[in-house]
Amino acid sequence: MPADLAVIGLGPYGLPLAQAAVTAGIPTIGYATGPEAGSLSPAELRRMRSTGFRPCTDPAQLGRVRTAVICAPTPRGADGELDLGQVEAAARTLAGQLRPHTTVILESPVLPGTTEDYLRPILEQGSGLRAGRDFHLAYSPSRVDPGSRDHAPAPKVIGGLTPACTESAAAFYGRLTDKVVRARGLREAEAVRLLETNFRHVNIALANEMAVVCHELGVDLWDVIRCAETKPYGFQAFRPGPGVGGHGVPQDLTGHASRGLRMVELAQQVNERMPHYVVQRAAALLNEHGKSARGARVLLLGVTYKADLADQQGTPAHEIAVRLMELGASVSYHDPHIPAWHVLDRPVPRADSLYEAAAAADLTLLLQPHRTYDLQGLSVKAQLLLDTRGVTPTGAAHRL
Repeated sequence: MPADLAVIGLGPYGLPLAQAAVTAGIPTIGYATGPEAGSLSPAELRRMRSTGFRPCTDPAQLGRVRTAVICAPTPRGADGELDLGQVEAAARTLAGQLRPHTTVILESPVLPGTTEDYLRPILEQGSGLRAGRDFHLAYSPSRVDPGSRDHAPAPKVIGGLTPACTESAAAFYGRLTDKVVRARGLREAEAVRLLETNFRHVNIALANEMAVVCHELGVDLWDVIRCAETKPYGFQAFRPGPGVGGHGVPQDLTGHASRGLRMVELAQQVNERMPHYVVQRAAALLNEHGKSARGARVLLLGVTYKADLADQQGTPAHEIAVRLMELGASVSYHDPHIPAWHVLDRPVPRADSLYEAAAAADLTLLLQPHRTYDLQGLSVKAQLLLDTRGVTPTGAAHRL
């Protein structure tokens, strides 16, 4: 069966789109752009194949679809800017196969102006076609909540180079979701992703700062949040944690506009300090119980960036482990999703028996509350437990 859709980039943005498409009955091919952050289990792959999904390594197949969606990752580079290398590679590959009347959509996180000023020239030069006349070009911010049990498709925002481009992209996404929201244009749609990502980081930063201040004041922040979220308007609960990971990179627009987003820059500074604060709290707890961080046995629970996922993109666990090792602590870990973990190019010992390891450790640090963890049991077994997520029973552990 010929494919209707090509998903280019099978990482954290592409795989959910491909799964949604085959679920909707759309024959889909998936083309990898590089080392992919996401993965499918053999069972998931078999299920997707049975409903019309085909992994593809032949670029020629990209020229036989009606819609091509670029979902390549755009990680932060060494200079702090988004690395568009995989988007460029995907665009050049697609351009060599692009046929008239194809709808090309970018879903990767990018800054406003990228689709028109960066992607469009690559596609036009490589194909000899003109966007808006020979093929449709649009942007739609990927809305993925990894690990969420809510499988209801989120509304899709669409912004096209031309009104016709917008409508063509809307017709495609209308097959996947009941609600399609049309932005005024490409830049507006790109800025939606920017606002959504920065909103998350700024509000997490506020919660993180509150955690530090409330600890100093002897205030139970988790109880404060519990009470505050009963307000039916003007408040949305965000919770502190050991740091902010994931693929949604905050951007303050410095160097891209006459002035940057100062609040986003400050939020980044706050969030990036949290691993250091967690280690400070850990060292202080050990000291309060007559132990030094040097030589202490510290068990890290959950080293992924989000609970119940195997994804380690931007996980604060790495920096926490490094800082603990620098203090002379003996670090081990447990994570049901990570069979082996390396820090500073050295393997970190993995605890086989979780509760025995927690009982033997001088300090257990709960970084991610995976569903498989019996939090009540852990709080009983652990000599000393620091809960960075506020999920253990009240009074059962020290909380961030």
